[in-house]
Amino acid sequence: MAFKLSKPAPLTVAAIAVMVSAYSLIPEKQTGTTFDPDTTYQLTVLHTNDHHGRFWHDSKDQFGMAARMTLIEEIRKEVSEEGGHVLLLSGGDINTGVPESDLQDAIPDFKGMNMLGYDAMAVGNHEFDNPRDILMMQEELAKFPFLSANIIDQESGEPLFAPYTMFNLDGLRVAVMGLTTDDTPKTSNPENVQGLTFASPIEVAREIMPKLEEQADVIIASTHMGHYPNGNHGVKAPGDVTLARTVNGIDLIVGGHSQDPLFEPDLQNDTWIVQAHEWGKYVGRADFVYQQGDLELINYQLIPVNHKGSETRIPYHEAMMRLLSPYQEAGAKLVDVKIGSVDQRLMGERNEVRFQPTNLGTLLTRAFMDKTGADFSVTNGGGIRASINAGEITYKDALIVFPFGYTLTTVEMSAQQVLDYLEVVGQMPANSGAFAHFSGVEMVITASGIEHVRIGGKPLDRNKTYKMATLSFSARGGDRYPDVSSYPGFVDTGFLDAEVIREYIEKNSPINVADYEPKGVERQTSISFGSG
Repeated sequence: MAFKLSKPAPLTVAAIAVMVSAYSLIPEKQTGTTFDPDTTYQLTVLHTNDHHGRFWHDSKDQFGMAARMTLIEEIRKEVSEEGGHVLLLSGGDINTGVPESDLQDAIPDFKGMNMLGYDAMAVGNHEFDNPRDILMMQEELAKFPFLSANIIDQESGEPLFAPYTMFNLDGLRVAVMGLTTDDTPKTSNPENVQGLTFASPIEVAREIMPKLEEQADVIIASTHMGHYPNGNHGVKAPGDVTLARTVNGIDLIVGGHSQDPLFEPDLQNDTWIVQAHEWGKYVGRADFVYQQGDLELINYQLIPVNHKGSETRIPYHEAMMRLLSPYQEAGAKLVDVKIGSVDQRLMGERNEVRFQPTNLGTLLTRAFMDKTGADFSVTNGGGIRASINAGEITYKDALIVFPFGYTLTTVEMSAQQVLDYLEVVGQMPANSGAFAHFSGVEMVITASGIEHVRIGGKPLDRNKTYKMATLSFSARGGDRYPDVSSYPGFVDTGFLDAEVIREYIEKNSPINVADYEPKGVERQTSISFGSG
């Protein structure tokens, strides 16, 4: 099935406070000659987003840059033999997610992207999880431009990164501009975004479009803003749907941030929106034909990269494996480093955490609160996979406690929503992975419900909004917990569970187990038993 879109007339909009003069300085990448109006141009856009440190395949041999390299080389060969051109774009968030990458400042990830031949990437909010000098090092390391038109350096008044870049593909002029969510300061360490203004990406795009329409036949926005169906972004900053509906003339939005697998592209205001889930699980492929001013999408697919149960396995690219193997080995050694010590055992055995509150459950939930500033925190006992014995604590211990790689999330709730939530999780049965551990909460759990709820030592205030921290597994309904991921105030911080625990132990070591004795939650029900 062919999808047809035509370029609308240029839209004149009011200027905003951005140094437009910087835009004319972006160099054009040449791969051909002048434009021929009678030529039919074939353009394939490949894309990934929200990589989050997954340069190496996982423990089940899924995903990874080595298999991605083989896949992309095959597509490039196929398209080239048909006389077409390929652009490979990233929707950002290369940083934060896997210790082997995080502990090496994502250097293996950016070197892998260089070998993969990425043409450009949008700057994601998690690029600011690190100090500025690390981010600038990563930009210098990359052999492709970091793009973001709306991150403004307050001192110079100019964009911190290139706003857009140009490609001349045998005469077909393609512009790729970058846009970053203006929620970034809310989710980042204030020190890492100091001196920067995150302007509205929509207003900045409207300002740039007339210039791009003068220079380009095809306009692509590589964004890190999120795809929110029908534009319902809640308390989050507006995303790709709002961008497409508001700014005329964008042909394709290659997105990220919300980490959605869009198996069918979303058409809004003659703009196609695509996104390829996360972690390199898929490579998105959009095949276009451009002829006489019309751009036609003739095929779109998300191509899985060695998923469990896949009919065919994509072999690992040997050169990529040679590049990345030393980093994987070095990363594995780094996780054996000492991060602290504890005077007694922190209880995390299956027959402990699934039956009763434990000191380890208290430590973990306190760490969640400490990282996010949440009012209270909840975690499921089934997610706690091991104890930490008395003595030296290594990073490997933290990874064994939390081996799943879940991310820390927060959600804002009214007092009634807090009560409704606690009513469910407080009644989760013993001998099940759902058995809940808390910090910041006092309450009495009876057979008929919960009573005397206090948050932070105070009774619930009906006029107050509360912030809860929990892992992504529980936040999205795992172990039959209420799914809070659709709440307007939901945020996935991207912080990896084991990294949060490492940071907390380093800051509070030596750990005195007596300080983590579970308190505040009284269960007056007889023990009920669940499964699993």
